[in-house]
Amino acid sequence: MIGSLRGIVESVHEGGCVLDVNGVGYLVACSRKTLDKLTAKEGAQRLLVETRVSQDAITLFGFADAGEREAFRALIEVKTVGPQKALLVLSGLTPAQLAAAIAAKERKRLAEVKGLGAATANRIIDEPAMQKWAVGRATPEADGAGGIPAAAAAAPQGVESDAVSALVNLGMKRPEAAAAVGRAAKRVGDGVPLEALITEALKEMAPR
Repeated sequence: MIGSLRGIVESVHEGGCVLDVNGVGYLVACSRKTLDKLTAKEGAQRLLVETRVSQDAITLFGFADAGEREAFRALIEVKTVGPQKALLVLSGLTPAQLAAAIAAKERKRLAEVKGLGAATANRIIDEPAMQKWAVGRATPEADGAGGIPAAAAAAPQGVESDAVSALVNLGMKRPEAAAAVGRAAKRVGDGVPLEALITEALKEMAPR
C-alpha cells in the first residue's frame, strides 16, 4: 500500500489532484483544505496517503498532514460516512474544528458543512468512537469556537503527531504515546527529525 507520495502538482480538479511523481501521474482525492495548501506552494510537495480498495477501483486519498489523515480514518468508521463524505467534512472543517464541534455537540455547525446534511452530522456526533477521537484534539482557539471543555487539550501537530501515530502503530496506547512524545519534544527542542523524536519518546516510555 502507498503511505505517502512526493511530487509536483500537475493539475487540480474538484475533489482532488494529479500528482506527478517521477513522470507517473497519481490521481489523488483530497479535501478542499489540502488542495488549497497544495496550490499555495510551488515545487515538489508531500502528501500522506490512505489507499482504499473496493470491488472495482483502487483510490488514493491525500492529506496535507497526519491530523487530517487521522480524522479521515475516524470518520469513515462511522456508519454511512464513506470516504467521499469524510472529505466533505474535512473540506468544511479542520480536524481541530471538527473535534471542537463534536466535543461541544454542535450539531448545527456540523450539519452546515456543504453536502453533509443533518442526519449524517447527528450520526457523527453521536458515534462513541468519534467522541473518543475528539478528546485531546479540540482546542478553545479552534475557529474561535470557545466554550470547549478545558479537559480537551491541544493535539500534537506536525512531526509530533507523526511520532504519536508511529508509536500507536507499534501497539502503544495513544494517551501514553502522546505524553511521551510531548516530554521528548520538550527535552530535545524544535527541529528534531521524526526518527529521532520517536527514539527519544521510546526512551521516555522505558521503565525507569
